[in-house]
Amino acid sequence: MKRHFLHPSGLHIAIEGPGPFATRLSFTRAGQRIVWLARQHRKGLDLRHRALDPAGRPFWQSAAYNWSVGAIFAVGAFLFMLGSVLSLVPASAGAWPALWTNMVFFAGSIPFTIAGYLQHFQAANASEFMVDPPAGQERRVALIGWHPTSAGWLSTFTQFLGTVAFNFNTFDAILAPPSATAQDLFIWTPDMIGSALFLISGYLAFIETSHRYWSWKPKDLAWQIVFVNLLGCIAFMIAAILAFVPAGPEPSWIPAVSNINLLLGALGFFIGALLTMRESRAAS
Repeated sequence: MKRHFLHPSGLHIAIEGPGPFATRLSFTRAGQRIVWLARQHRKGLDLRHRALDPAGRPFWQSAAYNWSVGAIFAVGAFLFMLGSVLSLVPASAGAWPALWTNMVFFAGSIPFTIAGYLQHFQAANASEFMVDPPAGQERRVALIGWHPTSAGWLSTFTQFLGTVAFNFNTFDAILAPPSATAQDLFIWTPDMIGSALFLISGYLAFIETSHRYWSWKPKDLAWQIVFVNLLGCIAFMIAAILAFVPAGPEPSWIPAVSNINLLLGALGFFIGALLTMRESRAAS
């Protein structure tokens, strides 16, 4: 949806974004057409328009910071991929205990949470997405922030909460309780919560980059990142649904399909993390 706004300076600004979100600003200044994107703005990726922010460029918008977030996400995704592969190996095929596999998953959840918070910290401290932000204001550092009208802030916040849910899910699975009811309560429930939050986060990131509810831009690097992450979120959601532990026996293919989707989801996040690292280098 595109809206038009007349800035006090006389600039005619076109504002785009799905629903209540403003994700793309475009205007002409001094004969130059300027397009400002919300995702690039909060991550400090737009080299051409950083001068429009009078507060300057803080460390959390540096190329090194963005690269580090991608690298930490990649570590977590790799460990989830490893845990998924180990889960697919029949117990009779080797001596790798299920306990160790569950510890690999828990180890993977830690970098997920660290990177998730670092990404949210960046969004919480991004300057306002607007033309000519007020000058002379002291930059205050926020640990969480509150920007519910920002798709980027909502996306990173829900993702961070999802990573915390996965901490509980994977930790409780290390020494799983014997009963199906307890496993569903302490392992499956936080898995479902985390997966649902990831799916919400992934779609918010997608519409922030697309500037609408759906788009197809396979040649755009930012779109590639959010799209492959969204696919990973969908796969995680399928894995979580299938991971429910029934009171009685279940077909053997259900846990296998759940772990395959977990592997595919982690692979999506791994690819997205590598593309994020590439994006940060291109903007340095």
